[in-house]
Amino acid sequence: MTAKRRLGTTGYYVVSILIAVVAMIPFLWMISTSLKSRGALMSIPIEWIPAEPSLDAYGEVFSRFPFLKTIGNSLFISVSYTIITLISASMAAFAFAKIKFRCANLLLKLYLATMMIPTQVTMIPLFVIMNKLGLIDSYASVILPSIFRPFAVFMLVQQMRTVPVDYLDAARVDGANIFQVYSRVALPLCAPTLATLAVTTFMESWNDYLWPLLMLTDRAKMTLPIALSTLNGQYNTEYNVLMAGSLISMIPIIIIYLFAQKHFKNGLMAGGIKG
Repeated sequence: MTAKRRLGTTGYYVVSILIAVVAMIPFLWMISTSLKSRGALMSIPIEWIPAEPSLDAYGEVFSRFPFLKTIGNSLFISVSYTIITLISASMAAFAFAKIKFRCANLLLKLYLATMMIPTQVTMIPLFVIMNKLGLIDSYASVILPSIFRPFAVFMLVQQMRTVPVDYLDAARVDGANIFQVYSRVALPLCAPTLATLAVTTFMESWNDYLWPLLMLTDRAKMTLPIALSTLNGQYNTEYNVLMAGSLISMIPIIIIYLFAQKHFKNGLMAGGIKG
């Protein structure tokens, strides 16, 4: 390796480390703030490392509202939302990619074109539908929109198209019906994309604030983002309590990503490039 190349490699790593450090500053600030007492929040100079660290803010979070119940609500909604998205999107992608029917490409293009419609535009029609179905203030009203996920179908269609047709034909010769071909042959070959989609969908549902706020009026059913918003006072905000709650809310996403990180990069590449 030449000196010029070594210098370029060293510079690349230095810049990467600097970017990583800058990206970590907000997270480190959250941890630091959550461990401060109320009096130390606005101290000057800023205390990056609290002089007297305290866990009182974490205890305060659990005393303000039923925090464990709220986490349970968010977990139930997010897991259900993710599962329904994976099932519905994978079935639609399999149909578009592997089942020949009239106007398949046209229907797929029209379906994917709906991604250009802003989410805010669809909220009023969705609200009217949920109201007529009598689902307002129920978990179902938050979960059911996961059936229609054009971006998820887009990712999976690209991956489904790479599944060799010979595998599907061999399964049919062995007596498998269309559902068995989909579930036992096509789905396992799409595992990386499914893992990526599961992580991104869970994150989206977990962090969603506006739609659950519109649908859920019962305080006992509120999700974590709604609960965290109640920590913001009209005239004063206890940032240590808010940061403590925000850090706790990040734990499930971090755990899921750690389990799925092996497939995450491959899934993004397979779903976004191949076709």
